Amino acid sequence: MKAMTASKIERWEPEDPTFWKTKGRSLAYRTLGITTLALTLSFATWFMWSAAVVHLNNIGFALSVNQRFWLAAIPGLSGATLRFMHSFLILRFGTRTVVTWATASMLAPAIGLGLAVQHPGTPYWVLLVLAALAGFGGGNFASFMSSSSLYFPRAKQGTALGIQAGIGNFGVSLVQFLAPIVITLSIFGAVGGEPLTWAKSAETKRMWLQNAGFIWVIPVVASTLLCWFGLVDLPIRRPISRQLVIFQRKHTWIMLVLYIMTFGSFSGLAASFPLLIKELFGDLPNAPEPLAYAFLGPLIGSAARPPAGWLADKVGGGLVTLACSILLVAGAIGVTLFTDPSTASDFIPFLIWMGVLFMASGIGNGSTFQQIPFIFPPQEAGPVLGFTSIAAFGSFILPVLFGWAISSHGSPNIVFYMLAGFCVFCALLNWWFYTRPGCEKPCKAPKGAREALGPA
Repeated sequence: MKAMTASKIERWEPEDPTFWKTKGRSLAYRTLGITTLALTLSFATWFMWSAAVVHLNNIGFALSVNQRFWLAAIPGLSGATLRFMHSFLILRFGTRTVVTWATASMLAPAIGLGLAVQHPGTPYWVLLVLAALAGFGGGNFASFMSSSSLYFPRAKQGTALGIQAGIGNFGVSLVQFLAPIVITLSIFGAVGGEPLTWAKSAETKRMWLQNAGFIWVIPVVASTLLCWFGLVDLPIRRPISRQLVIFQRKHTWIMLVLYIMTFGSFSGLAASFPLLIKELFGDLPNAPEPLAYAFLGPLIGSAARPPAGWLADKVGGGLVTLACSILLVAGAIGVTLFTDPSTASDFIPFLIWMGVLFMASGIGNGSTFQQIPFIFPPQEAGPVLGFTSIAAFGSFILPVLFGWAISSHGSPNIVFYMLAGFCVFCALLNWWFYTRPGCEKPCKAPKGAREALGPA
């Protein structure tokens, strides 16, 4: 291997077993660790609004059900849109450059949310703009995952990408878990602003809702510095014009549909979950606190992703994705039995069925990323990984649909039925192209590939 500088290396051949064992593996896992930390923070800042929005009306804002669901949805719209651009940045500008600046961009939405919620008179359009800025975190996913696909040999990409995406997705649980804690504390003193008055019926208490944004500022700054000094640019470049060939590939669009089923459902349910709990159970006696439970769904989905990627490396991503789609259908239908609660006791079975949905989507998140490196050549797999991640539009579409369904029909069930029908279609699509005997692109790990490369 030629000399390595602080910013780039001159040779990279991860498919060469000797190079991988002697030089490649250590750099690959160092890069994976740094970018995964940054990705976790990206997901946290992306989903800040899903945690903050449930309290806005209690601190003085006057927002309708639809407006609140839109605030939870807008980060998904902007994040998914930005993913299209991020899909092609790594091969054009390099890992160190792109990941560092992408990480630094999260300061804007974190500081913006913290400032805006301190003033209940903040216009709704300003809240929408700030929610859109949170999409910076969502857009990062495409470039970060595209980068990681370049660092690992094909036989290890399911595991590596499953680990990165799984831990990264944990940022959703992290923000929904930490938010209820940090908003009750004056963590930043006078610098963080005065406490707000939270009121519901006769109950009042002090709240620092601004901390839901401010809490991420210091970690983002630290992560930005770590990226700048700890990452390198690989000697792999491909002009964006040449990367666009992926749009001529039929399987790019098929994998996009399958990833909409998996990550689209995960991100959409994660963005909607706190508000679903509040709208369905909030008026019942002894109602559950939304943010006390909402983090569990994304946590289950995130935890399922790494082992699903590992399993996909072992048995093939096509089979695991097929199992995921069947489980999603069962979950989407099962949860509708508990969306018209009569008492707060109906919340536990509702929570269990939502857990099934999150687990199934997490499994599919891991397996679909294993499929892509086996369907596409290395120079196309990275851009396809990035592009298919625009399935994050699910984090916009599902909250909007839930808001419409609850406002118009008083129930979210029609949306769950639509989800079940879509997953049936995806199951058939995946079976036809990737799992049936004689299928066009069988997604199976080649025999001996993992053994040849040695332990991870």
